Amino acid sequence: MLIQIKNAQQVKAERVVIPASKTKAEIASILKESGFVENVEKRKKKGKRVEHEYLDIALRYYNGEGAISDIKIMSRPSRHLYIKAKDIKPVRSGHGVAVISTPQGIMTSFQARKNNLGGEILFEIW
Repeated sequence: MLIQIKNAQQVKAERVVIPASKTKAEIASILKESGFVENVEKRKKKGKRVEHEYLDIALRYYNGEGAISDIKIMSRPSRHLYIKAKDIKPVRSGHGVAVISTPQGIMTSFQARKNNLGGEILFEIW
């Protein structure tokens, strides 16, 4: 999902369509709150026999430049990185955001540190 968003922004696309899941919807809403994407809508597409849900993500640009400079994926299926609340550091001197999966749901590094929660660090975006 993250790489699709990054690649779409590199070619100056207006929107990205991604198959929906609860986790992707939470991550997309965090990206919207942080100002990296313009809008996120959950829609349904009717196939031959079933309806498929997908996320329609509108990308954000500032003076022709994409809002996302880069994304660093931290945890992967082969390597899970966990972090304690006291070890959460600012990303790019506060210009970026880390997204962490905590026991209370997926949240930004600022929210996790405020709530004194650690968890699996998913990715950093700036």
